[in-house]
Parts: sequence; C-alpha cells; structure tokens
Amino acid sequence: MVHNLTDDIDLKVSTLDPDIQIGEVYKVLRSTGQYYPAAVIEGRIDGNGNKEYYVHYCNHDRRLDEWVTSERIDRSAKLKIPCESSLNQLTDSAGCDVRFTRNQKRKLEETSKVLQESDSLDSTTQKLELEYQELYCQNLCLLAKLFLDHKTLYYNVSPFIFYVLCEIDNNGVHIVGYFSKEKVSADNYNLACILTLPPFQRRGYGHFLISLSYELAKIEQIVGTPEKPLSDLGRLSYRSYWEKVILNFLLENPNCTMNELSKTTCIAIDDIIWTLQYHPIINNWQHGHQICLHRDTIQQYLNQLNDEHSMKAFPTDGKEQRKIRKLMHKNSFVLDINRLKWDPPIKPSQNNKESQM
Repeated sequence: MVHNLTDDIDLKVSTLDPDIQIGEVYKVLRSTGQYYPAAVIEGRIDGNGNKEYYVHYCNHDRRLDEWVTSERIDRSAKLKIPCESSLNQLTDSAGCDVRFTRNQKRKLEETSKVLQESDSLDSTTQKLELEYQELYCQNLCLLAKLFLDHKTLYYNVSPFIFYVLCEIDNNGVHIVGYFSKEKVSADNYNLACILTLPPFQRRGYGHFLISLSYELAKIEQIVGTPEKPLSDLGRLSYRSYWEKVILNFLLENPNCTMNELSKTTCIAIDDIIWTLQYHPIINNWQHGHQICLHRDTIQQYLNQLNDEHSMKAFPTDGKEQRKIRKLMHKNSFVLDINRLKWDPPIKPSQNNKESQM
C-alpha cells in the first residue's frame, strides 16, 4: 500500500477553520486581554483535536509569536493593513537564507579550522577578520538573525570586525554572545550588531559587551552611538549602561557641561539626553541642556538596583560615593581596561599617507 503524504496535508487543511486563512491578518486576542493585528503563519490540530494557529503580531518583536486557539481569532475582522512579517515575506526571506547556506557549505574539516586557527591568534584580541574567519562571521550573522527581528544580513563581512565573548569550562570554549562594528563608520557607529544568546542572558554579558565597545571608542577618540534600530532588549541594556556611566560621571563632576560629559564617556549627546529624559533630571531648557541631579532620583534608581539596600540621605562624602559606585556595578562584569590590548584599524586616508611617505 502506497501512502500519499499529500493526503495528510489535504486532510489537515480541510479540518482547519475555513474562515481563517493562512497569510491573512486578523485581530487576535492576546494574554493581556486586548486585541492586536496579527498575521496567521501556520495552522495545526493538536493532540486533543483543538485547532491552533501560529501568529505574528504586526510591528512587534518575533519573540512574542505564539500558538493561539481559533477562539482567540476574530474571524469577522480580517484586516487589510500591511504586516511586515506576512507569510509571503517570511517565505521569501527563508528562501534567500536557504540558498545562501547551501552555497556556503563546507566540509567538516573546514569548519573545525576555526577552532584550530583561533589558538594561533592573540588571545587578548580575539577579533575574527575576513581573511581568516569569513565563514564563521557569516554564520554569526545568520545566528543573530534567529533572535533579532530587525537584523539585516550582510554576506560580505569584510567591512566589519567581530568580537566574540566565550565561556571556558572543562568541556572547552562556548560562545555566549558577540558584537560587530564597522572598521570605518561614516556615521560614527561604535557598534553594528550585538547579541547575547538566550541561555546566557541576564548574566551581565550584554552590559560587558557594550562597555567594551565604548572602551574601544575611547581608544579611537570617537564619540559614537550604536547603529539603530535597537531591539527592545537592546534598548534596555543600553539604557542601563548609559545610566550607570552618566550618573557615575556626574557624581564626580557635578558642574560639568554636556560636551564634557559626552567627550569623556564617548556617549553621543543625543543618547545622553534620551537617557536623562527617561528620568526627570533635565529641568531647564532655557539656556541649553541643564542637568539638575535630584537626590530623590538617585535614591530611587539605587533602590531599583538593590531592593534590600536603602539610603536615608544622599551621600556627599567620597567614601559614600564609592559605596554608590560599588552598588551600581553589582551583578555585572567589570571590564579591566588595563588588560585591553587593541589598536584601531587603519583608515584608508591614513594608509594613503603612510604609502606616500
């Protein structure tokens, strides 16, 4: 007896709700109790015979995609609005990725070459250049695309430098995250893409990678900013880093200007203003951006970092300020800049000058 697989597919489609079409956009009831526009990506029948649909909420991160029962889909509210992750776009992007990975297949010996060559590189640098690790860097981009909805794939990785963070244990070296940056950025971007793998999130690795990117910017003497847009988790990580750096600097330099703050920390003025606007710190806009650092604001921020710690008054002496800084760095990795050995890439203009000498 010959079993036809298409019979199962036709049976599955026929048993799904005919009023709910794959690829269309409907209003879907979320767990919050509100309806949101969502594209129906796939349908299935679970083990109990319930009809379920996999949906993507329009203009939301794909981490929120989920299986919902047919009762949560408003069949009478088929929408004509565009959804950036409709079925056709998902199919097209998936097809491009598949074709690319097929063209980039290598033998096992070629992929294992990455670990062999990494041992010969300077362990304090750990940057993967195109000449040595093109396939590895391309795979990093593909890996990031799985978790970053806005990620744009660049198969030509030569303009970028990749910094990979790893954990080392008895079983070897394991990647936990990475960030990439352009060798030469016309827009002063100090970071192009950053990713901490989901199993290793909430351990301070993202904060560590962001801190490293700004330390590299300080060596280059460039006031930079991360490439936009940032993911929702990326915005939270950057805001946390900017808050700590800015407040630390203001504690030690209460009468500084915005330009001094930006030049010393290498944080762009727009990012400083955005961070401070999140807290009610900027009060006077008549004579430029004037920062009024309120004790209550610092008190509230520190209490959020450690619920068990409370302060009765804002400290003014150096000893108490050191306690604040120690508390602000709790549960995060501190980058030892004395161990950082890094030279900025030579820009084309510098290379031409050296060749003319």
